[in-house]
Amino acid sequence: MGPTSRRVRKSLLLAGCSLLGLAGAAALETARAQPVTGLYGAIAGGANFLQDETVRLSPAFPGGRDRFGVGYGGLGSVGYGFGNGFRVELEGNWRDNTLQHFLTGRFPSEAGGDQQNYGAMVNALFDMDIGKSWLYPYFGVGAGYAWTHLDTHYASAELPYAQNTGGTSGNFAYQAMFGLSVPVPWVVGLSMTAEYRFFSVLGPERFSGSGIGTAGAFGPQPYGLSRGNQDITSDYNHSVLLGLRYEFSPAPPPPPAAPVEAAPAPAPARSYLVFFDWDSATLSDRARDIVAAAAQASTRVQVTRLEVNGYTDTSAARPGPRGEAYNQALSVRRAQAVQSELVRDGVPANVIEVHGFGETHPLVPTGPNVREAQNRRVEIIVH
Repeated sequence: MGPTSRRVRKSLLLAGCSLLGLAGAAALETARAQPVTGLYGAIAGGANFLQDETVRLSPAFPGGRDRFGVGYGGLGSVGYGFGNGFRVELEGNWRDNTLQHFLTGRFPSEAGGDQQNYGAMVNALFDMDIGKSWLYPYFGVGAGYAWTHLDTHYASAELPYAQNTGGTSGNFAYQAMFGLSVPVPWVVGLSMTAEYRFFSVLGPERFSGSGIGTAGAFGPQPYGLSRGNQDITSDYNHSVLLGLRYEFSPAPPPPPAAPVEAAPAPAPARSYLVFFDWDSATLSDRARDIVAAAAQASTRVQVTRLEVNGYTDTSAARPGPRGEAYNQALSVRRAQAVQSELVRDGVPANVIEVHGFGETHPLVPTGPNVREAQNRRVEIIVH
């Protein structure tokens, strides 16, 4: 194998391994998968690169390497997707490459003919969702059986020698693939695909041959006819394919997102003032009307709570600490009187908060021991 051939082989193998490695890493990093669901069919075709094949030395013929030109290949498959990214398929494939050179250290040669591969494979694949609705990578592996048909001939440019090899050999085969799927937007279920595929048939593959001339397996020999087998010990194919895949029962597209309705702004708090006579916690008719209005307002809006805050003025029968304590208790009684009236008007008791503030927070600021009607009140705040 020449330096150029080794570099080409190494580059192709590294490219394949890198693509498969990237596919595996992407599969681990993503939890989402393209939902291919149900039965589908696919076809693809493109270029096939057949690596140099090792021709094993046999008792009748010289050994060396077959070098092929760029050929072509194609496949057709029928599969089933499980809707979670995984799918399985049955595949039939073929490949054809033309022989260009027979490389041997014994003599310069001319070569021709071709090699064809036919295979039946079972594949397991995984489609990935990378967050792009127009692009879905996928990768997979496959195993099956393949037949290789060989029809080649060699001729020495210096020695009187020519050889013909032909026949069909079958053996187990395996493959690995990495590709990209692009849904066709105007045909539901149809996708275009582009992929790299590595395909190999296990060796040795044995073919019958005949040669005439003076070249033998171990050096020059008397001119004559020889018959025997030619064994190929390596069969590595690298394919670049373009294709179409059609899902017969594609998953329906997700429904459009429902418009998000803005939450209504909370209604501003409203307050109602109920006034009392001096030293009294009894509701007047006017006070009951105001409480009823507050109760009715609370039923028209989404109420979270009602604050009922009671107050007194600064006057007291006995000024000083005892008067302040009395006014504090009086403010609570006033608030409780309003609470009871609200409940009678239909307001749930559990949304009412009652507080008494006594002489503090006057509506009209005054000095001590001053009777002020506007300070003798209960404030209802509707939230």
